Amino acid sequence: MNSSNQEKSITIQGILNSLLRDGKIDQLSYNRILKEYPSVLERFKRLETIKSASLKKKDKPPLDPIDVLVSMKIRRSDRAELLLDEETIYRSLAKEWGYPFYRPDPLKLKLETVTGFIPYQFALRHLFLLAEAKEGQLVVATPYPFDRSALLDLEKALGQRIQVVVSPKSEVLKILNEFYNFRKYLSLAEGESSKSLSSIDIANLEQVVTVKGASDVDSEDQYIIKAVDHLLSYGLDQRASDIHIEPKRDKVAVRYRIDGVLHRVYELPKNIHPAISNRIKNMARMDMAEKRRPQDGRIKMARDGSEVEVRVSSVPVAFGEKLVLRLQSPEILYQDLENLGMTPEDLLRYKQAISLPYGMVLVCGPTGSGKTTTLYSTLKYLYSPEINITTIEDPIELVDEAFNQIAVQPQLGITFSSALKYILRQDPDVIMVGEIRDKETAENAIQAALTGHLVLSTLHTNDAPSAIIRLLDLGIQPYLVKAVLNASISQRLVRKICPHCTEEFEMDPRELMDLGISVGKEGMVRLRRGVGCERCRETGYMGRIGVFEVMLVDDILRQAIDEAPDHLRLKGIAQKQGMTTLFQNALRLLLGGKTTYQEVLRVTFEGV
Repeated sequence: MNSSNQEKSITIQGILNSLLRDGKIDQLSYNRILKEYPSVLERFKRLETIKSASLKKKDKPPLDPIDVLVSMKIRRSDRAELLLDEETIYRSLAKEWGYPFYRPDPLKLKLETVTGFIPYQFALRHLFLLAEAKEGQLVVATPYPFDRSALLDLEKALGQRIQVVVSPKSEVLKILNEFYNFRKYLSLAEGESSKSLSSIDIANLEQVVTVKGASDVDSEDQYIIKAVDHLLSYGLDQRASDIHIEPKRDKVAVRYRIDGVLHRVYELPKNIHPAISNRIKNMARMDMAEKRRPQDGRIKMARDGSEVEVRVSSVPVAFGEKLVLRLQSPEILYQDLENLGMTPEDLLRYKQAISLPYGMVLVCGPTGSGKTTTLYSTLKYLYSPEINITTIEDPIELVDEAFNQIAVQPQLGITFSSALKYILRQDPDVIMVGEIRDKETAENAIQAALTGHLVLSTLHTNDAPSAIIRLLDLGIQPYLVKAVLNASISQRLVRKICPHCTEEFEMDPRELMDLGISVGKEGMVRLRRGVGCERCRETGYMGRIGVFEVMLVDDILRQAIDEAPDHLRLKGIAQKQGMTTLFQNALRLLLGGKTTYQEVLRVTFEGV
């Protein structure tokens, strides 16, 4: 511990002095805050009293001046576009007090470390978060580093030296409640795992499952249900797109995919895996007794006033059933076309293709490249009460009453191909086929496009010109491809540079050329990168953006289709007709400071 610091208390004047010295506020703001603080404090106390009376648990720590100061929404003097938030205040105080600042990252904290050393009530009373257990030393994060007697008691009880770091109070409190509650659910679930779980009505595809946060659970709930609720709500909090629950030899690994990268977050006891698996399969209306065959299901969750679709997939692996849950939020699937990442020129070309009354538009790319978001956003753009939009999906990604959605069910004879035959009698205007996988589906989709319908679908190809080659490889006659294909687009997702830790640097174009990236410039090139910070979990990236190439099929390309085309010839013709390649558009993002050359190389390639 830092023994050179004297006992201190957090006062509004002391906080303001620190912020003034650190340049976060100026003298004018200092004086205004001091003048307004008493009345704001009284109002804040009244509000807190009302809130506390409605809480089932009174785990909230006492009010302090930082809470009041944050509520005043003061603009920072060094960056007027930002408000004086809790993290900024604690960073300034940590510097003043001589302690390191630490922003807890839930994905990097270990459940056993956080909950295995300090009793919950002691940790909550003193707001001590055990962040790391090193050799002979424990790292304790707290907003109150001057609780010296409690820290000395902890050192004696644990027999290890303690290093204190300063963290925002709300972060510490949130993690303590989430981690200790989850640990309790797991411990109690080991004894409850053999008990039956709540039944769910499997007849209604639109059934909503309400997922509770850590502060909402009550004592009557079964602990497996609480544990699963935590895994789902935690994934939503962390912006995860997928949750992987993977049985190993003697434990269960839980990993979350965030911005395209998997993070291993939890290790659960192996003996509760069957109960967790059964709970999820029950929610997803899957056969709990069937563990030898892959299954698919879906959950519609309600949380904090919004709905989220969860696609569930189970497959048998060496040590049990692996489950993957894909979280589909309407806010992500339904984007304005302008926000997908297309350049203005490509967006204009794409809108031109989808505005035609009939024909086919194909969206190409590997799994996880954002094709579903593009298709759903396109359907939302096209929707009006005057047209009939019908989709065939495997499975339905997001149930939306604006569309007529058909789920592929091979066991009932409903395939992409068979469903296409029937929906032509349903008077559709726009048809979306989840994926063209075989010749029969391709032929039926083409027939639909030939008979006056706009057909949207996906193909697994590397770029837009390859879509033509793929259709021909499936056995589709060239004259049919010429007649129906309006456009083919290909896409990828690249990670965006974190805005909180971005920095500019210079790079020699020859170094980029050696990596396969030609920027077409001489002299040093100015690029940006993320150096890594707490907000981006030291990755340097936050969020993703689409990279596209849009190929319109015009008369010149149609003529080439008749002449036994190869990929390179089609690509060359498309570029002459105005197509900008994936690589070229990724290069624009690189030179525009939105992504890095590592991401360009990861998701695109073009020989130089």
